[in-house]
Amino acid sequence: MRTPAAAPATAGAPGPVLGRGLLLVCLAGVLWGTIGPSVPLAVEASGLGPLTVGALRGLVAAGVLLAAVASVGRLRRCWVLARPQWRRVVAVGVLTATFQQLFFVAVLWAGVSIATVVCLGFAPALLLVVGSVRERRPPAAGALATVVVVVVGLLVAGGAGSEGPAGSRPVVGVLAALAAGAAYGFSAEVGAPLSRRLDTLTMTTATMVVAAGVLLPLGLGLPLLRGEPVLTADLASWGWIVYLGVVTMAVAYALLFTGLRTTSSGTAVVASLLEPVTAVLLAVAFLGERLSPAGVLGSVLILLAIATLGRRTREPAPQ
Repeated sequence: MRTPAAAPATAGAPGPVLGRGLLLVCLAGVLWGTIGPSVPLAVEASGLGPLTVGALRGLVAAGVLLAAVASVGRLRRCWVLARPQWRRVVAVGVLTATFQQLFFVAVLWAGVSIATVVCLGFAPALLLVVGSVRERRPPAAGALATVVVVVVGLLVAGGAGSEGPAGSRPVVGVLAALAAGAAYGFSAEVGAPLSRRLDTLTMTTATMVVAAGVLLPLGLGLPLLRGEPVLTADLASWGWIVYLGVVTMAVAYALLFTGLRTTSSGTAVVASLLEPVTAVLLAVAFLGERLSPAGVLGSVLILLAIATLGRRTREPAPQ
């Protein structure tokens, strides 16, 4: 049952709560945008594989969140609150881990540009179709226009980076990117109602523990079977891994889940596309990459699409 304080904003225009939720999702996208420059640095410095770095990232995130819950004396309460929602908690955690692993695979097999365009473009388009089927009516013109602009922006920006090294298995890589996009979109779809049933700390901790449990076997178990290293003595590498776990996973997903309370899953997926824009800007500012006119145009189109979200955001109906 809702309390009076949780009542929806006045119909017809997004209230302060809705605007704040959208802003939080955008901030999560900005933090995710720092993953692209950070992962290569962590991999290069540590000598570990990207899947191993991803698994250690998940382990750090889960450990930090569990420590935070324990420090405020809420470990048992977190379990009590999450247990009735265990199906959704497990689903969000598994989908989150699946998205991360499949996206890594897509990048390795299809290349960064193609993987990013296919994965991040497919997620909002898929949710638009799912929403139309569920509501049994065509998508709203504004929502359709936003998704089209986003996909075009990703295609233009991705085309700007197509001169980079191609992946070794492009067809399988594209299929992995499509599956990653579906996992990302559905994680937001399933997580939206869960975010309105659990507090942010409980939801983030529970889902990230599940995600870490899925990431560890592939990221650590498989390399161990192959005789590959799963740990490093390089302190700089651990600095990057801790950053990736704490900031781009624990904090970023806490922002996303908080924003999903008042932002629909489709809107959140589009808003989080600040991730590739942020990655491009960081690459230009710190990695010496040059931004082509196509890259500028694609980034501007994505930003314009995100700018339209606040004008038509409504508080999502309870699910």
